[in-house]
Amino acid sequence: MLALIKSYGLKGLDGFPVQAEIDMHTGMPTYDIVGLADTAVKESRERVRSAIKNSGYSYPVSAIVVNLAPADIKKEGSMYDLPIALGLLAASKQIEYGNLKKAIYLGELSLNGEVRKVNGLLPMIISAVQNGEHIFVIPKENIGEVMFIEGAEIYAVENLRDAVEFATCVKDKQPLPIRNWQSDIQRKQSDFDFKYIKGQYAAKRAMEIAVAGGHNILMIGPPGSGKTMLAKSVPSIMPNLTFDEALDVAKIHSVSGQLDGGFIYERPFRTPHHSSTMVALTGGGNKARPGEISLAHNGVLFLDELPEYSRQTLETLRQPLEDGVITVARNAVSVTYPADFMLIAGMNPCPCGNYGSATAECSCSAAQIHRYLSKLSGPLLDRIDIHIEVDNVSYADLQDETLAEDSATVRCRVNKAREIQLNRLSALGRNCNAQMTSADIKKFCKLTKDSLMLIEDCFEKFALSARAYNRVLKVARTIADLDGSQDITVKHIAESLQYRTLDRKYRI
Repeated sequence: MLALIKSYGLKGLDGFPVQAEIDMHTGMPTYDIVGLADTAVKESRERVRSAIKNSGYSYPVSAIVVNLAPADIKKEGSMYDLPIALGLLAASKQIEYGNLKKAIYLGELSLNGEVRKVNGLLPMIISAVQNGEHIFVIPKENIGEVMFIEGAEIYAVENLRDAVEFATCVKDKQPLPIRNWQSDIQRKQSDFDFKYIKGQYAAKRAMEIAVAGGHNILMIGPPGSGKTMLAKSVPSIMPNLTFDEALDVAKIHSVSGQLDGGFIYERPFRTPHHSSTMVALTGGGNKARPGEISLAHNGVLFLDELPEYSRQTLETLRQPLEDGVITVARNAVSVTYPADFMLIAGMNPCPCGNYGSATAECSCSAAQIHRYLSKLSGPLLDRIDIHIEVDNVSYADLQDETLAEDSATVRCRVNKAREIQLNRLSALGRNCNAQMTSADIKKFCKLTKDSLMLIEDCFEKFALSARAYNRVLKVARTIADLDGSQDITVKHIAESLQYRTLDRKYRI
């Protein structure tokens, strides 16, 4: 007898329908899986056999052929255990069809029949809903990541017997309720807050501007000046996630297995070590999984000690910083992942860290400094909107017991600025000023006569590239938004320009 069970597969962040076809016929007891199945799928034979027996059913003694259609697309993962097991029970006439043809089944089976969580469930269900599917049977451990998907009728099961009872209509089961999205009540208290940062007023101002507009920022300064603390305090002032942004982030984390059965309520903050490989940073491997830059999508990628990363690894950031996506190509697969992140980079100005410091003397030779800074290419730094110098904090600032402005106050200003940007850009499919195109800049960054004169003078003086010029205008637009100003005035352009001068000072 032939049994047909619906399931779903995953390619990148897109799901595709898979039909598990189970055929049983007389002959020598065999078990064959066809349909471009990977090792995890082929090993389902032993998991399914033990799960069926330990759930109180009989494993059929027949010649069994399992086909995962379409046969020309590679199937990966353990999510096909549950549909294969149900197909075997239906093909051997141990259960009736009932709801079996209506739902999509996804789940890994343990040897005792429990249904375990699977990675990538969220993007698969979203794709299935878009393709007209509505009923899903999933592992109970995956409930947290699907609770906000409208149009999906989700049934969670703990074991194979639960799935059989639903499939055969033996036991009424209620679908999971769909929850409303609320991001503002989910924010956790952070151990890092702007009020604990002593001094560094200019750096905190630059960080606020960077977060408000989603701009990339580079901090240059001696060790111990507070660069890392500034970066780690950024999550406390990040704007609230919108539902669409949270959904995009959750899909990526679901595919990479880092969702832990929950959902995303805060913007990601990724801090890969400088020894990370290019594949770990950009994504890839045998299964073309997302890397750190994709896991930081709609959040922050913090690269501390920037010159310690290999030059080849840093150069791979150039295209994602410009386009907001990364295409991972391997022999048999090419996958495009979103990678629209805010880059925060920290670095010392030289090997000893004191070059350019107002309080310490540098002991490095000119050749050592040049060799150290030459790891960063001009095109890469051109893609960083804001450069800020972070010098050592004075003793008076350290002893000052007065708390600075707290992160909640700064975040309030950031949220207001982001709201202005959303109202301006959302119809164009963009969320913040950093994502503006040249056409958007021409439309939304109109300058006064005085502003034009100032930026014209500085364009020649600082030898700005066309890209740097556009980024100056984007940052100026953000500064104006923080001020609640519709026009970009001279003071906005002047402040924006001062964040483009450090690469000239250090001759990077």
